[in-house]
Amino acid sequence: MKMKKVAIAAMSAVMAVSALSLAGCGGEKIVIWTSGEDYKNNYYLSELKKQFPDYNIQLEYLNSSTIANNIIATGDACVADIICSEEYGYLSKCEEYFAELTEFDYSVFLPEIVPESHKYTPELKNGGCIILNKKVLEENGAAVPTSYSNLLKAEYKNLISMPSPASSGTGYMFLKQLVNEWGEDEAFSYFDGLAQNVLSFTSSGSGPVNALMQGEVGVGLGMISQAVTEIKAGAELEIVFFEEGAPYSMYGNAVMKKSVDKLDGAVMEVFNYLSTVLCKENNQRYFPDQIFQDFVPVVSGFPANVKYGNMSGDTLAEKERLLKKWDY
Repeated sequence: MKMKKVAIAAMSAVMAVSALSLAGCGGEKIVIWTSGEDYKNNYYLSELKKQFPDYNIQLEYLNSSTIANNIIATGDACVADIICSEEYGYLSKCEEYFAELTEFDYSVFLPEIVPESHKYTPELKNGGCIILNKKVLEENGAAVPTSYSNLLKAEYKNLISMPSPASSGTGYMFLKQLVNEWGEDEAFSYFDGLAQNVLSFTSSGSGPVNALMQGEVGVGLGMISQAVTEIKAGAELEIVFFEEGAPYSMYGNAVMKKSVDKLDGAVMEVFNYLSTVLCKENNQRYFPDQIFQDFVPVVSGFPANVKYGNMSGDTLAEKERLLKKWDY
């Protein structure tokens, strides 16, 4: 499969796309790497500042694959202390560098989403959807699509944005779902055709919504939560689901093994707060699919009764096998 128009930002093994920091009284930093979106990162940083005013905490954004590749490349010399909002497949790939969370109470989570290794904690279920900017579609004489097959029509040339599965967990979940729904050959043939209409395959899951908001495209394959957040803030976007339903993937948090005792346990203090209090607040504010045993959140504007698609067999080995075929 040949993807000719892939827009993936080149990164070095230790370069973050962006960094937010809260500096307390100085001293050694606690570095958090996250693949989360800006709106969530800003909220997390604000809450961490309130909870730990004397800590020097740095929150850095990198896309999912870059986080994993950086950890593997640097091992125990990795500058990050905490990994946040990372896709389960990539977390499992890096387990040897994570601390065993033997004292963490996993019983608060739904048992089916708890990793067997107990080396990372659930944070969110990330669902995908089709997001439309109808104004852009109308201006370009393109109809409102009602199926994936519609998107292969010539009228959508350069009007579609999708995250690259090679760098984005959001992009991969769309690929994996259609492989499950249609079969591997048909799914890859479909994406070969779709590539002819895609303006760019973005490096992160937030790329399509950003392109929609800037009026660059009329159709985006992106995240429900991000679309809802931007719509509530006034963006003229619309969420739709095709017959196959919504793809999804699980994301979680981990602490680097080499950082467990750093700053007299301050890293673990931050990790525990991040993975309990902020995790539940994130569930309540942005990602309302249930992950806690005793908490069923409701987010205003979030689509009700989302039909999720077939994501069976979503293992690390399967992901690596499929991505080898995603040739760009």
